[in-house]
This record gives sequence, C-alpha cells and structure tokens, in this order.
Amino acid sequence: MDSERLDFLKQLLSTPGPSGDEEAAARVWRANARAFADGVRADVAGNSYAVLEGEGPRVLLAGHIDEIGLMVSYIDEHGFLSFAGVGGWDAQVLVGQRVRLLAPGGELIGVIGKKPIHLIKPDERGQATAIDRLWIDIGATSRDEALARVPLGCTAVLDAPLYELPNNRLVSRGLDNRIGAFVVLEALRLLSADRPRATVAAVATTQEEITFAGAMAAAFTVDPHVAIAVDVTFSTDHPDSDKQQWGDVKLGGGPVLSRGSANSPLVFRRLVEVAEREGIAYSLQMAPRYSGTDADAIHKARGGIATGVVSIPTRYLHSPNEMVALADVEQAARLIAAFVRSLREPDEFVPAL
Repeated sequence: MDSERLDFLKQLLSTPGPSGDEEAAARVWRANARAFADGVRADVAGNSYAVLEGEGPRVLLAGHIDEIGLMVSYIDEHGFLSFAGVGGWDAQVLVGQRVRLLAPGGELIGVIGKKPIHLIKPDERGQATAIDRLWIDIGATSRDEALARVPLGCTAVLDAPLYELPNNRLVSRGLDNRIGAFVVLEALRLLSADRPRATVAAVATTQEEITFAGAMAAAFTVDPHVAIAVDVTFSTDHPDSDKQQWGDVKLGGGPVLSRGSANSPLVFRRLVEVAEREGIAYSLQMAPRYSGTDADAIHKARGGIATGVVSIPTRYLHSPNEMVALADVEQAARLIAAFVRSLREPDEFVPAL
C-alpha cells in the first residue's frame, strides 16, 4: 500500500465515529472520495455516497463507517460518569482504559474506573465485571462541573493509538469497520482508473453496530441489481480458536467470502470465479443463518437484492487493538473491482428458469 493511501487510512482510523455519531469520520471519507468519484454526497441517515456513473447494472458497495463506543447515561454528585455501551462490548476490555469523550466543546480524556483488586473480596475475584459496575472519571469534583463539560448522551471511543507492526500488519481501534469503508472506496478508486460498464455507488454506511439503518437507507436509495457488503470477520489463527465453527481464516490469507442465507449463491460463485481468475487468495466462511453484516439488511430490501459478503480477517474484534494484514485489505479491493468489471447485464443474478 503506497504512502498516500496508508496516510488516508490512518486518518480515517484516528477519527472517532461511534454508531450514531459518525459525522467526523464520514467527512474524512467524503473528502478523499472527491478526488476521483463523479459525485459525492450524504443522506439524512448519515451515509456517505461516492458514485461512478455508467450505463450498465447498478452496483452497491457498502462498508460501514461506524465503530462501537460508549454513551454517558448518568452523572453522580461527585462528577463520576455512568455509561452504556454503543454496540457489543466485552466489559473486561474496558477496565482501566482511557476514553475520548466527544463533547460539544471538543474532545476530553477520561479514565474508566472500577474498584481496585485490593478491595475485591477473594470469592468475587473470578467474576466478570459488568458495565454497570464501571464509571468514567474526567477529574471533575461535582455533578455541575462534569455537566458543564460533558452533557448526558455524550458519546465516546477508547483512546487507543494506531500502530504498524511487522509483516505489514496494522493495529487500531475501529478497524471494525472503518476498514470496510476504506475498502469500498479503494475499490471505487481502482474502478475510476479503468471504468466498468456498471454504475457503482461506494457507500460508507452508518449504525451497522446497532440498527443497520444506514444499510437499509442506502439499499433503498441506490436500488442496486447487485451489492457487496464489506466487513471484518474473525480470524482463527490464534491460540484459542475454533476452526470447526469459524473455518480456517488467517491474516495474510486474503479476503474471506461468505456463503450463507444473506448471500446470493450466484454472487458467491462469481466472487470465487473472479478470485481464482485473478490469482487472489481467499478463504471461505459459512454463515447459514445470518452474516452479522450490512448484507443482512441489504439482501431483503425492496424486491430483494443479489448480495455478497467480502470480509477482512481480523484478530481481537471489538477491542482497542484490532489487527489486520494490509495485504488482505489490498486484495479485497482488487477482488471487488474485478467483480464489478465482470458485470454486463442487470439480470445476471436472477436464477435461470
């Protein structure tokens, strides 16, 4: 990955965007898209669209730009902030973390606190901590002081810096799924240099972690003949993995193609065919009930949309230190661009009579 694209990815990952508060990250995404898209816009759901106009079928490339976060729910008389999770948290990950509160006057740093180990009774030490036993400390000494700086409903993300590791690996919070929003835009950039017949809309969707609202709005607006949802998925290349359940998925093994209920079998087959023709390594993952991605909303929109899922293998999901291999990111964008170039007719994914 060249330095210009890597710098954009780092900027995108460093910009907070919890579900329902994606505006800052979305602005970064749209600013980059204006360099090569025919049109860039936003909608009332907070989605960002970058479009290449063509004369063939309509294609939706969806990668959600939101990340999991926190929301302030109560402030006590001493200025300590109670909070709820925005999206799915393992509360053990939160203990002792710093947070970035997205306050109206600018970002504030707080610390997530809990009772110290010295004061926890021996028979309680093996019990998991729940979010309602944690709080955020911003250094305030009263409720009024805290409220003057942080309103109720203020959102936050963990204050976790990005790092580059050996073997072209990247560690950051928010890779789920800022990396998907990056991939769909990268695929569009590749297509802008070798334009397909299709009209292609890359969309950075919102609220995937809580409602799928962005994907539902985008699917209705674009009215595509085919859609690809790009997300992250569990890698199984770590010591405590279950390959029987989740397949053989590893960092550096290429993008992951999902086979299951939210996926058109015809789109799945085409993705496999294109990957093999282009010499792109890939893994398979089974999702017989649901994919847990925007595809679950997109495939049943309107009269039904032929949908596929392309995922980036990721370690340590929903933590401040998610990890991907940049080679997988680049190969996913290549695969999606080649898939779009293979499209000719709007009805290619309607099953034959």
